[in-house]
Amino acid sequence: MSHPDRETAPAPLSRRTVVGLIGAVASGALVSAPRAAATSAAAPGLDDPAKKEIAMKLVSSAENSSLDWKAQYKYIEDIGDGRGYTAGIIGFCSGTGDMLDLVQLYTDRKPGNVLAHYLPALRSVDGTDSHDGLDPNFPRDWRRAAQDTAFQQAQNDERDRVYFNPAAKQGKADGLRALGQFTYYDAIVMHGDGDDPTSFRNIRKRALRSAKPPAQGGDETTYLNAFLDARVWAMKQEEAHSDTSRVDTEQRVFLRKGNLDLHPPLDWKVYGDSYHIG
Repeated sequence: MSHPDRETAPAPLSRRTVVGLIGAVASGALVSAPRAAATSAAAPGLDDPAKKEIAMKLVSSAENSSLDWKAQYKYIEDIGDGRGYTAGIIGFCSGTGDMLDLVQLYTDRKPGNVLAHYLPALRSVDGTDSHDGLDPNFPRDWRRAAQDTAFQQAQNDERDRVYFNPAAKQGKADGLRALGQFTYYDAIVMHGDGDDPTSFRNIRKRALRSAKPPAQGGDETTYLNAFLDARVWAMKQEEAHSDTSRVDTEQRVFLRKGNLDLHPPLDWKVYGDSYHIG
C-alpha cells in the first residue's frame, strides 16, 4: 500500500486481520466441494510462471506505482493507514502480524540476521500502529536485510503461503481462470482474510449472494462483475482504500475485453498512471 497521497487517513485494523486464519484457506476451509471442472483446461492458471509474473506486476503497479516488483524488497514506510510500517513486495505490516511472521521465518532460516532483535518489538506492536521498539533504525535495517537473498526468498515464500497460493486455490475451486484468480489475489493482498466484513472471504460471500461462479453453474463474467462490485464496496468502507481505480481502470478493463486468461498485451491505469505489459 505505497501510495501515500491516497492513504493518509488513520483507519481501523481491517487489512490482513487475523492473518493466521488464511491458513484455513490453504487447508481448504474456504474451498467449495465442487472441483473447478469449468476451468479452461487449455489455459494456464495464475500459478503458471508467466501468469504469476504478470500478477506480481499488476499488484506492484497498485501498491508501488511500478512494474518492477523485485525492487520492492527494500521498500518500507508508514503510510498513515493505522497499520504501522508497510514494507516489502506485498506490503507486510507491523500492525497486522504478517511482518512478524516474515521476520520470524527469516530468523528461523538465518539466526542472528539484522532484523532478528526486532522480534520482541514486532510482537509488542502487533495489532497497533505503534513504532515502539522499532524506531529509529528499523527502516534502515529492513533495507539492509533486503540485500540478502535469504530475506528476499522469505518474502517470496510468505507472499505465496499467506496470499498467492490460497487465492489461486480458491479461484480454481470456483472455476475461475487467470483473471478471476487474480481478482481474488488482489483482494486478499489488500483486505487479508478473517472475520471482519471487508475480508476476502466476506467479499466473496457478498458476491455469492448475487451470482454463482462457474463451478456452481454460473457465468464467469457475471460472477466476476459481482465479485468486483463487492470488492469496491469493501474498499469504500475505509478511507485509505477509497480510490478504487485498481478495480475500475485495471481489473474491469480486462473483464470488459473478455480477457479471462490475462493474455498480454495488457494496458491499464492505476491512480491515473498508465501501464503496459507486452
